[in-house]
Amino acid sequence: MTTFSLPALNYGFDALEPVIDQKTMEIHHGKHHQTYVTNLNAALEGHEELKGKTLEELLANLGTLPAPIQTAVRNNGGGHLNHSLFWEILTTPKENNSPTGDLAEAVNQKFGSFENFQDEFTQAATGRFGSGWAWLVVNNQNEINITSTPNQDNPIMVGETAILGLDVWEHAYYLAYQNRRPEYIANFFKVINWDVVSRNYEKALNK
Repeated sequence: MTTFSLPALNYGFDALEPVIDQKTMEIHHGKHHQTYVTNLNAALEGHEELKGKTLEELLANLGTLPAPIQTAVRNNGGGHLNHSLFWEILTTPKENNSPTGDLAEAVNQKFGSFENFQDEFTQAATGRFGSGWAWLVVNNQNEINITSTPNQDNPIMVGETAILGLDVWEHAYYLAYQNRRPEYIANFFKVINWDVVSRNYEKALNK
């Protein structure tokens, strides 16, 4: 059986300060994400027919999994995939941080400007009631779009590829921002690694 594991970060726990504080990163990565991985592996234990399946394959085909484990794979597999992407698209804070190249062109074509993209993404993130995520995705027509999902659902569950995601669960920001989710979202734009998002975009187009 495939055993999933917690990915290492490419930066220190304090690298995103002051946007995301060190303590939040330590708990978020080492406790929350690790729990999703542990629970996912436990759910898959004994299901040899799923051996070798990637996380993406499992989540894109939830309805084909044994009924007793579908919810556990959805929640914990989604949590693992979502956080794995989240850590990758973060970097040290930068002012005037924005995409370049083909992705910048796609953003301008779809939303009219990067500022309009920020506004729409912010609306998706602030408008997600309760726990969930805001996403920039590539759909089946190779177009980018903004969406959001509840809980740990991932866009791959509806056939879309996430290239950028923002965790708006309270555990992602509450130590530093308390109930000020809009402030957390506004600061998020300073720590997006647009080089990684651009690579994700190119990969999604070539699927």
